[in-house]
Amino acid sequence: MIMIYNVFAKKLFGEKYGRLTRAVFIYLIMFRGLYISGIRIQIAPFILDLMVSTFSAGVMWQALSSDDNAANMQNLIMLPFDGQKFVFSYTAALGVYTLLTKTAALLAVLLAVSVWSLPELLGGALCAVNAVLMTAAIFSLRRYWYAGIFWTAAVLAAIFFCWNKPWFLFTISASILLAFLLLQRADGYSFYLQEEKNRAAVKGHRHCLIWVYFFRYLKSHKNYFMNTVIMWCAACVLPIFFRQLESLSVIPIGFAVLSLNTPICILLSCDHALEQAVRFLPGQKKTFCVPYCLFIFLCHTAADAIFLCSWQIQIGGVAVWMVVTAMFFAMQSAVFSVLLEWFYPIRRWKIESDLWHHPRKYIVPAVMLLLAGAAGTILSLPK
Repeated sequence: MIMIYNVFAKKLFGEKYGRLTRAVFIYLIMFRGLYISGIRIQIAPFILDLMVSTFSAGVMWQALSSDDNAANMQNLIMLPFDGQKFVFSYTAALGVYTLLTKTAALLAVLLAVSVWSLPELLGGALCAVNAVLMTAAIFSLRRYWYAGIFWTAAVLAAIFFCWNKPWFLFTISASILLAFLLLQRADGYSFYLQEEKNRAAVKGHRHCLIWVYFFRYLKSHKNYFMNTVIMWCAACVLPIFFRQLESLSVIPIGFAVLSLNTPICILLSCDHALEQAVRFLPGQKKTFCVPYCLFIFLCHTAADAIFLCSWQIQIGGVAVWMVVTAMFFAMQSAVFSVLLEWFYPIRRWKIESDLWHHPRKYIVPAVMLLLAGAAGTILSLPK
């Protein structure tokens, strides 16, 4: 069991756990720096538990869905192995990765700026562990997705309505025990994903239709598509918050926020085979980059269009300059994203979760927010 764990742990943390040590050290410094700053925010315990649970579950699901992990697992399952030891070793490695390199960062910030007690800290820790084990159990039984939805709803209901009850910790502990029992019966092959994504990519290359490849890639990567849907939902509700400000200068900020659909902006970074083909085959720079730029532009434009329609329905007064501004922000974000992908692709990542949380992804949205701030200042000047 330890040997299988070390195979995955060395890939995730490097030799002698160097990446893990650096991450924990940085989080301790971050916690100390925020704590001595004196900033204090009142955070309800159930909000802390909810944030920790959803964040940990999301990162764990990304890690389990990683193509790179699937390729590494393919080499292991070719050898004889004990199914139960394999499942717990694999889950433990990804769980430690999720809790100590991702969730720890969130906890460092939340605990440094809030007032908390030992029972609340224990509840947050149990929720994080439960999220990791529960996600692994649901992933192994994803054919019974309806049971996973019911289980998730039950845990969320417990967090919302029973967080201040004496039996809350026992409820979360029961969920952890259930996940443990399900993982005991899980098959190691249930964690291995077939290479459907690669087949879709190869099929797209065969027909030489780069647009078909983009949409097939988005279809085969459900998390990318869900991120796009979330941005569309955000576009619907943003006017509700902006209406309270009673100023048209916030509209460019809305367009900048909607450029945060970063997963579609890292197609070269997350697909090494595609990047090699684009860079080494003749004439691929223009053939790929121009359609890729238009693809990102269309995705951002769709979100901006939903935002303007929602604005018109709730507030009214959509003008031509708003449409022009939306197209400007969508095009600038698309161009900057493609340029970053071409000249500065993200490398040296272990699994997709590292890629999804890489700081370079947020350079373009940050630039868009600065442009939005400048545009908002100009619009707010007296005429």
